[in-house]
Amino acid sequence: MSTAQPPAIRPLIAGQRLSRAEFHERYLATPPGFRAELIGGVVVVPSPVGDRHEEVHRGAVLWTAVYELRTPGIKGGLDGSTALDDVSEVQPDTCLRIKPEHGGQTRKLGNIIGGCPELVVEVASSSRAIDLGPKLADYERGGALEYVVLAVNPDEVYWHVRQGGRLVRIPPDPDGLYRSKAFPGLWLDPVALFAYDLPAMIATVDRGLASPEHVEFVARLAAIRP
Repeated sequence: MSTAQPPAIRPLIAGQRLSRAEFHERYLATPPGFRAELIGGVVVVPSPVGDRHEEVHRGAVLWTAVYELRTPGIKGGLDGSTALDDVSEVQPDTCLRIKPEHGGQTRKLGNIIGGCPELVVEVASSSRAIDLGPKLADYERGGALEYVVLAVNPDEVYWHVRQGGRLVRIPPDPDGLYRSKAFPGLWLDPVALFAYDLPAMIATVDRGLASPEHVEFVARLAAIRP
């Protein structure tokens, strides 16, 4: 009888080049609390998150959660591992997905998400170059319909919309608001978000949820029955 032991799984180290399958196998063996992403085939270990990043992150999660609550047929996300393709497994700060049974483009892949959420939100401070560089390329390749980077210090919104196969940055509307194309009625007041004025931010979401565009979107999702 053989007494050979299986080879130990090697740890994840920032800068390593791995396939998504090997990254995922190693990631499952990491200690609790360890976080890493595979971006464009390269392992990225995030830096510690500061209070300003955490504050904007909380606001962004609340923003998407309120919309999710009032829009049957969609689902939000928070830091969930997402396999975009064979070279990328990321953890969006928050996202919105149309449920697969309602025509969405994601699926369950083991214990993680497979495919790209329709709308992805990342909060960037020290990670700004990554979020607007290789991670933008990953989400573009993966099929995101909208990609929003909420950059802090200085505060700035980079809202990208899919146009002709590319994610193209767009400006806010003349009134200073951003209005989602993929999720009608999802309106963002960036001034309120960055000021952490949650009542004002939610008031803008409520206006979007009361719009005819949102009513039509909900009806369209309901027409696609599981």
